[in-house]
Amino acid sequence: MKFWKAKPNSTVEEFFKLNFDENSLWEYKADEVDLLAELVDLFRPKDLKRTGGTSIESLLQVLRDNPRYCTGLSLYLKGILKDKRFSRILTDAGILADAVFLSEVRKRLFAKLIPDQPQKDTLEYVLNQVFYQKTDPVWLNSIPYTQLEEFYILMKFRSLYVSAEAKSPLSELLYAMEVLVHRIAGRALESEVINMVPEYEGLESPFLAIQKEFALLSEKLFAESRNYISPDDIGYRQMLILLHQCEDYVRAAFRNSEKYGISIRVNQSLLRIRQQLERLGVLLPILAIEDEKESTKDSITLGMNIIAYNCDKNNVRKLINESTQLLSYEVTQHTADTGEHYITKDRREYARMFWASAGGGMIVGMLCIVKAFLSKMDTSAFGHAFFYSLNYSIGFITIYVLGFTLATKQPAMTASALVRALESGRKSQVGEDEKHRAFAEFFARVFRSQFIAFVGNVFATFGMALLCVWLIDLIFHYNLALTKWYRLVTDQSPIHSLAVLHAGIAGVYLFLSGIIAGSVANRDKHEHVYYRIQEHPLLKKSLGRVKTKKLAGLYEKKWAGIISNFWFGVFMGTTASIGIFLGLDIDVRHITFATGNLALGLYGANWNVATDLIVWGVVGIGIIGMMNFLVSFGLSLGLAFRSRAIPLSELGPISRSIWRHFRRKPGSFFFPALGKPKP
Repeated sequence: MKFWKAKPNSTVEEFFKLNFDENSLWEYKADEVDLLAELVDLFRPKDLKRTGGTSIESLLQVLRDNPRYCTGLSLYLKGILKDKRFSRILTDAGILADAVFLSEVRKRLFAKLIPDQPQKDTLEYVLNQVFYQKTDPVWLNSIPYTQLEEFYILMKFRSLYVSAEAKSPLSELLYAMEVLVHRIAGRALESEVINMVPEYEGLESPFLAIQKEFALLSEKLFAESRNYISPDDIGYRQMLILLHQCEDYVRAAFRNSEKYGISIRVNQSLLRIRQQLERLGVLLPILAIEDEKESTKDSITLGMNIIAYNCDKNNVRKLINESTQLLSYEVTQHTADTGEHYITKDRREYARMFWASAGGGMIVGMLCIVKAFLSKMDTSAFGHAFFYSLNYSIGFITIYVLGFTLATKQPAMTASALVRALESGRKSQVGEDEKHRAFAEFFARVFRSQFIAFVGNVFATFGMALLCVWLIDLIFHYNLALTKWYRLVTDQSPIHSLAVLHAGIAGVYLFLSGIIAGSVANRDKHEHVYYRIQEHPLLKKSLGRVKTKKLAGLYEKKWAGIISNFWFGVFMGTTASIGIFLGLDIDVRHITFATGNLALGLYGANWNVATDLIVWGVVGIGIIGMMNFLVSFGLSLGLAFRSRAIPLSELGPISRSIWRHFRRKPGSFFFPALGKPKP
């Protein structure tokens, strides 16, 4: 039997005429949903953004004027919906199914490519065939409620509360709620979740209490013939109180993550509990109505919720946003704490930053010499990657441990500190202008700290690299850069090489190194690593309690930075070899190493270099530094904004405030204010 296929601009009347007059709709098999899908498609907006709202008035008019059509459609829909199970949609759709984040992402992506097709005796199967677009809940919710209510009455649908027998809508609803309650309690009583809220230790768990209370509520519901309870019922009100207590428990666990850290697994468990509590909070009020007049509204509401949950079940973006927001907050919280140390307040700190960056630049100058020697090794690309990574990692770790500064490592840290300052301003009671003015002043401090760090790095690196290559030539009569001077000079030029792209890659690595530092710090805090070291019996026996405590403190202060710098060195050292393996011209350009290499190139050529090459080399160093800064700072700023749920629209007013501050005090962006330093 062939059925009518909706055409552009087809009308509801044409649809009914063809299907009812020729095909006898009531004889249409109720287990086939193609016709319903065609009817829904008539009302689905082609461009949702341009549609102010959806109306089904044309359908209602046809049904009012043609009782035969109305009866036939009613029989058809009742046949499709009869005995259809939907409890799984309420318990599973849109809720994390697995505590393993990547596993859940992979499952949802696969479901988007090849949608899951449940058994035909479930409502999920019907909805998958009819409401298969993620935007369907949007336009359905835009239909006026009066029209939905009239359609419900015309179709003569039975109330949700008519029966509580097996396979009835009410029994499905109660079963779904029972499953949710047990799942919530089971997950909340896991030791890793309990450890997040030690303040609840010794108190009765609200999750066990809500289990008992729901069992009593279910018994009472079945004992009464009306199949619903009053909103004033003591048991129902107790359920609401316990639900709020469970939500408070989860909020406390998330809040304590700043104190105890949090793992991905625990984060996913807490998210799952929160989602299930939210779902239970939506379903529970459906059981309580004042009188039967509310039954129609609750039945329609349940139906709309079921459709929305089913459409949202494979939402990957929502999953990633919810799963990573807290973790990114913890990561950026650590980087913000570190970033505070890179922001100078007065002339004394400004001078200290210069000397710290000069110390870092001197070490980088030596690293440039070591790398030049390593480049002459007769080894494979893997060998070069290994030794380059070792050179970079040892150098970066040395800079970090000695308390020196690498300017390009700062943007990833200071971006988080900036956003934290912005968040504090948003929470304060001061006016918008005052809040943005304070932020602009803070930004000026950050900028001048970055500026002097760049200056210290660049001048010290150039001087140290030049000094080392001259000493080698003086002592060993060997010009290290004699055969490579041209490449050392042109590699920094934006017109003779892909220096800009390579600088951008280095900026990504700088951002990732900041993420690694925050992740390691968060993991160690959650696993109580510092406390474990402090109380390690063998360490206390061999080193003594005082030294063991100092070791634990040193680990807490330095370890995350050491791991971060190690991996930054690995990223920097392996990129060129990976590019060779893939046949791609990819490499990294870092402002300090670019400066050192330019110094080696000039000496290797005995200073006999064309002026345009020198100019482009110097310009290239500035561009490389700018790209290092912009990419790492931009990525870190975006992550920090997202982790604190600050809208990007906030960038507009703060940018204008920074510009006004720059016009008023341009010197403050480069030099600290004159006057006596603060003690």
